[in-house]
Amino acid sequence: MNTPNVTVVRACLRGGAGGSPTAVVLEDDAEGPPPGDDERRRIPLARGTSHAVYVRHAGDATELRFFTAAGELPACGHGTVAALALLAARHGGGSYRAVLRAGGRVFTGRAERAGELFTAAFDPGPVNLREPTAQERALVLAALGLGPAEAGPDVRVAGVGRERVLVPVPTRAALAALRPDLDRLKAACDRFGLLGAYVHSPPSPQGALAARMFAPSIGVAEDLANANSTACLAAHLAGRGVQRIAVDMGDALDSPATITATATATAGPDLRIELGGTARVLTEHPARRLP
Repeated sequence: MNTPNVTVVRACLRGGAGGSPTAVVLEDDAEGPPPGDDERRRIPLARGTSHAVYVRHAGDATELRFFTAAGELPACGHGTVAALALLAARHGGGSYRAVLRAGGRVFTGRAERAGELFTAAFDPGPVNLREPTAQERALVLAALGLGPAEAGPDVRVAGVGRERVLVPVPTRAALAALRPDLDRLKAACDRFGLLGAYVHSPPSPQGALAARMFAPSIGVAEDLANANSTACLAAHLAGRGVQRIAVDMGDALDSPATITATATATAGPDLRIELGGTARVLTEHPARRLP
C-alpha cells in the first residue's frame, strides 16, 4: 500500500502557540497511486490529529478533501487554513493566493508568511441559518447537560457544508463547566443529520468570545478549533451588528486556539464571511516543490 508523505500543521494558533494539529497530504508529491478513502481515514489516527486534508492540483484549481477517522467531510475550516499555510510554505514567496475547490464549490484563499508563521484566510461560502425544531433543541440541550432556559432563546441551526447547532451560554465559566453526554449527543446529531454542537459565550463589545465544538458523530469528541462553525456564528451575529469576532477554542484540551471571522454585511445576499487563522508548519517530508 502506498503511504503518502504527511505534513503536520498546527492551525489557528493563539499567540503563536497551541492550535489544532492537522495532517496535510500533498498528493501531487506522492509516488505511486494516491491513497484510497480507507487509508485517508486511517491517517488522522496514525498522526494523532483529529482531521486530515488531502490536496491536489486539478486544472485551474487546487482540490481539497477532508477526512476524520469516521469518514469524509464536505468542508473543514481549520483544515483549509492548514492547507493554505503549507501551500504558501512550498510556494516560497511572502504572499500566496489560490483558487480552491472543496465540497462542490470553488472559492479563493490566501496566506502570508510572517517569520515562522503563516496567516491564512478564505471564503467559507454562504451560511444558512434557521430556528431549531423543538425536538432538535430539546435533545441537543439535554445531551449538553443544559436545561431548557440555560441556553436562552437564541439557539440556531446553521449550515456551511453541513448543519450544526449553535448554542449560547451566558458566560465563559459556564462554557468551561460543560460536561456533555457524548453518547446522547451523538444519537441526537445522528437522528437529525447534524455535525455537532458549537457552544459559545456572548461576544464582548470588541467581538471576543470563547467556544467549544462537540462532534462525536464524526469521531471528534471535542474539536480543538472549528472554523466553519465560527463562520456560522459570525453570520448569525452579523445580524446584530457584530461585524468581526475572535473566538478562543481549545482551552479545555490544553491547546489554545483562536479563529477570526469578519462579515461584510449584516444580512442578505451581500453577506460574506472571511475566516482567518495563524498556522505553523511542524513537520514536512522532503519532496519536490510545487509549481
